[in-house]
Amino acid sequence: MDHDVTIIGAGVVGCAIARELMRFDLSVVLLEREAEVGFGTSKANSGIIHAGHHSSSDTLKGRLEWAGNQRWDDLADDLGFGFERVGDLTVAFTPDEVETIRELQRQGEAAGVPGLELWGPERIRAEEPHLNPAILAALHAPTAGVVNPYEACFSLVENAVRNGLEVACDEPVVGIDGIDGGLAVTTPKRSFTSRFVVNAAGLGADKVAELAGVRTFTLRARKGEEYLLDKRVGGLVSRIVFPCPTPTSKGILVIPTFDGTLMVGPTATEVDDRDDLSTTAEGAAAIFAAVGRLVPGISAKDCIAEFAGVRAVSDTEDFVIEPTSLAGFINVGGIQSPGLTAAPAIADLVIEILDDLGARLEPNPEFDPGIDKPVHVEALTMAQRAALAEADPRFSHVVCRCELVTEGEIADAIERGARTLDGLKFRTRAGMGRCQGGFCTWRCMQLLAGPDGDLAAVTKRGGDSWMVIRRDQLGATP
Repeated sequence: MDHDVTIIGAGVVGCAIARELMRFDLSVVLLEREAEVGFGTSKANSGIIHAGHHSSSDTLKGRLEWAGNQRWDDLADDLGFGFERVGDLTVAFTPDEVETIRELQRQGEAAGVPGLELWGPERIRAEEPHLNPAILAALHAPTAGVVNPYEACFSLVENAVRNGLEVACDEPVVGIDGIDGGLAVTTPKRSFTSRFVVNAAGLGADKVAELAGVRTFTLRARKGEEYLLDKRVGGLVSRIVFPCPTPTSKGILVIPTFDGTLMVGPTATEVDDRDDLSTTAEGAAAIFAAVGRLVPGISAKDCIAEFAGVRAVSDTEDFVIEPTSLAGFINVGGIQSPGLTAAPAIADLVIEILDDLGARLEPNPEFDPGIDKPVHVEALTMAQRAALAEADPRFSHVVCRCELVTEGEIADAIERGARTLDGLKFRTRAGMGRCQGGFCTWRCMQLLAGPDGDLAAVTKRGGDSWMVIRRDQLGATP
């Protein structure tokens, strides 16, 4: 066999599984159809680490939500990605909604979630003065946090690669077959053989399971539109603000991101096209009407960027994590919210399943839990910036003015594996500010292409998402 384990899908769940498997003396390959890891659903979610009380403990979601929540501090310490426990508030406007959030409090306390408190109007006004004064009560959960999910994906994989993981991007799976002693996973480029296969293919997990002949679930695509606001309104709230949930949705939120901006959303629209990443006037109107009720100071005029992600919802409305009738093949599907929160616990569960299936899980004595953490100039003091620029002049050349990203940071991101403009953006924030890349895109393209490179080969997110096309490519005279 080429490997002990093949993981299909390099979203946050696949990345978390890969990193945990490298704690053992195993040969593991991670396959991803996109140009870089984290480029599917994981790059476009809300970035919330749920507090642990939103899902019933009668579901796999609920059991893994709180278990996963407790792992993020250590992961952030080891890997250096952005993470902060800002807490959340679930608000109630009516007596019936107050009873609903009381039930959430009881649900969380039964699961062992600490610090849950019901706040009345005076406490709400003192803590979050910009919330709607019509709010009657709010459930405060201090264990909620915010994370940069794409940054977490990059860091998890970088650490896993340091410990021996093989990563193969641009490798969509087109076939899975049982072979003597294991499984063969085929892509358009080659075949990978291993004793075990973990199907963490996100929106494609049911189709991958079908390739293996073991599809026991069906996925629906649920699109969520998100809108990013200018940093000047970032201080309107300091905590994640949830409306009172309904039986089918946690609702449209106000989210203070780790980087100091506010994000609002998401919608929850069933779509037929799993690649539908469009934003809509209807979605924007619904979001700003909903968040305007929570925080009246928020306006659509403050929006600087909009995007959408598509979540994989199983027909069971729960996670599907289980071995299958095909020996060595494990399904990890239907990982919608709180999938980001639960990802570390999902990885632990997959390892338990592999152990039950007879995988050889001998500890890797050389496992290193950390990485060389990237530098973010914006977070440094002036003295630290001066010392860094003295040591390497590239850190004195500003590429992105909005987010204060330097050429040194861009070069470091490329050395760590960035191959696209989105890869640079997610690693460094270049292009995420008010001008949305109007100033820095051309310089980022030059740095990606290299001194003798071809700018026409640079893409936004891989595939055919080119930024420029040469005249000769159009059939014109160069």
